[in-house]
Amino acid sequence: MSQLEIKDLIAFYGDFQALFGINLHIDTGECVAIIGANGAGKSTLLRSVTGLLPVTAESVRFEGAAIGAQPPHRIVTRGIAMTPEGRRLFPSLSVEENLLMGAQCGRKGPWSLARIYGLFPILAERKKSPATALSGGQQQMVAIGRALLANPTLLLCDEISLGLAPIVIRDLYAVFASIRGEGTSLIVVEQDVSRALSLADRVYCLQEGRVTLEGRPGDLSREQIRLAYFGS
Repeated sequence: MSQLEIKDLIAFYGDFQALFGINLHIDTGECVAIIGANGAGKSTLLRSVTGLLPVTAESVRFEGAAIGAQPPHRIVTRGIAMTPEGRRLFPSLSVEENLLMGAQCGRKGPWSLARIYGLFPILAERKKSPATALSGGQQQMVAIGRALLANPTLLLCDEISLGLAPIVIRDLYAVFASIRGEGTSLIVVEQDVSRALSLADRVYCLQEGRVTLEGRPGDLSREQIRLAYFGS
C-alpha cells in the first residue's frame, strides 16, 4: 500500500477547474518531484492534499485513510506538513517563535528545536530576530524548520528555490538527505527540472491540470520531458 495515493482528483477555484483526474502515489521513504510550468496545477495539487482546497474524501488517501475532506489541522496531526510557496512566515514573530508554531500539533518524532538549529546553525544565531529580517534563503530555512517541527512522515515542499541564488538553493537541497534519513517521504514541487530530476526517485509532470508524464528520472529522455512540460 502506498503512503499517499491520489485517485481521480479534481479541484476547483470557484467555477474554474484547475485539476482534471489526477492519479499519483508516493511510497514510504520515497522522494517524488512534481514539475511543470507556471499554472500547471502543481501548487493546487499540494493545496488539495493538505486540505486547503475542498476535494472528495476518497480522492486523497494517506496511510490507508481517506483524508480528502478533512481540514488542514487534522491533516497535519496525521503526519503531513508543507513548506508553502513564498514561505508564509509570521512577520510579528521571531525566528524561534515561527519555528515553534510547527510544534503546535504535538506530534512526537525525531525533530526538535535543537535539531533544527543543528540543521540550520544560522537560525540559532538569529533566533531572536524578526523572521522577516532574514535573507530569503534564511527565511526558507525557517519555513522548512517550522514544517519539520510538526514531525511529519510526509513533507511537501512548494517551490523552495524560487527567487534564491544557486549557492543558497544548493545548501537548502543538501538538507533533504538528513530529512530522508529519518524516514520522511518528500514531495518536491519545482520548476527547475534538472534539480528536481537529480533529487527524485520518481517524477510527475503536470500540464494544464493533468499528468502528462510519470517515471524514474533515468528512464525519461529530455525530449519526453520537454513534450510533457510544454506540449507539442
